[in-house]
Amino acid sequence: QVQLVESGGGLVQAGGSLKLSCEVSGQILRLDDMRWYRQAPGAQRELVATITSTLRTNYADSVNGRFTISRDNAKKTVYLQMNNLKPEDTAVYYCNADILRYYDSFRELFWGQGTQVTVSS
Repeated sequence: QVQLVESGGGLVQAGGSLKLSCEVSGQILRLDDMRWYRQAPGAQRELVATITSTLRTNYADSVNGRFTISRDNAKKTVYLQMNNLKPEDTAVYYCNADILRYYDSFRELFWGQGTQVTVSS
C-alpha cells in the first residue's frame, strides 16, 4: 500500500519560515516527478512547485524566490522550504508523486492527505 504523508505545517507569523515534508511509504519501483500543491479556502487547488527525477525544478510565480523544493530519493521524501511567508500563503498544502507501482510497473499518481499552513499578519 503506497501512501504519501505530509508533515511540517503549522501557524507562523508573516515573514517567518516553515519546512514541509512528504514521505512516500510502501514498496515502489520508481519515484518520478514530485509536486506540491496548495488550496486556500474557496479557491481552486494550485500547483506551487515541481521537482523532476533529474532535479529540475519549477515554481509558481507567486512563490518563486521564497520557496524551495528539494528531494531525498533515498528517503523517498520531498521537501518544501517556505521563507518570507505571507498571509496569502495560508492554505492546505498537498504533495503528489508519479510512482511506478512495484507489482505491475504502471505509473500512478498518488496524493498526500494535506497539511495546514496558516500565516498570521
